Amino acid sequence: MSKRPLIEQALKRVNNRYELVHAAAKLAKELYETGAESYVTEEGIPLKKTVIAIDEIAKGRAIILRKTEK
Repeated sequence: MSKRPLIEQALKRVNNRYELVHAAAKLAKELYETGAESYVTEEGIPLKKTVIAIDEIAKGRAIILRKTEK
């Protein structure tokens, strides 16, 4: 995992930046609540859950469910 989230890659998987922010926030909250382990960089610095969430979206490991319009 790189030091910075792959924002451009993540934007390819969502419709717009707002959707990316919303999805990453929800995923980060879920990571905090479940007590998921943090990734650590090569320098030994733990990454924040928001960075992990954006990276998961960029790599396609997180599925974004959209509400259907009525």
